[in-house]
Amino acid sequence: MNTAITTRGSWTLNTQQRVLRAIDSITKKLGRTPVTAPHLATGARGEEEALFHLRRNGYTIIARQWRSAKLRGDIDLIGWDGNTLCFIEVKARSSRDWIPAEAAVDEEKKRMLRRMARAYLQRCDNADDLHTRFDVVSVYLSDTGAEFEILKDWFAFA
Repeated sequence: MNTAITTRGSWTLNTQQRVLRAIDSITKKLGRTPVTAPHLATGARGEEEALFHLRRNGYTIIARQWRSAKLRGDIDLIGWDGNTLCFIEVKARSSRDWIPAEAAVDEEKKRMLRRMARAYLQRCDNADDLHTRFDVVSVYLSDTGAEFEILKDWFAFA
């Protein structure tokens, strides 16, 4: 699913996030939520929380769960941080363990993200002129909210 998202004031972001949470809660109470494995539900909630957190921190998110018809995998978020195009991997956990969430971005995951980013950039007319980087957002979820770590330029394109 590719979804373009525009940045608005932080009050609007907070309102949007509250409305989405309310809709999710109502859907759950009505028994209309699909049965999802707990780790997938954690990942989906983490991506949503990360999206709003990044927007509050000045990112302009232009795509979510970007996929290529020719490659396996997806890029969780793509967005602008100033004049830098960022390919963002989100790692969510329901608690802080002794292994940080970003440790899950191993060499295989990095290779997949690089391939996906190249495929995305092939669609851009000015790809050679763009400043790009790979960011990782670690999200730690609890009943009271979420904690975030934005790791900018976490690994190289090469």
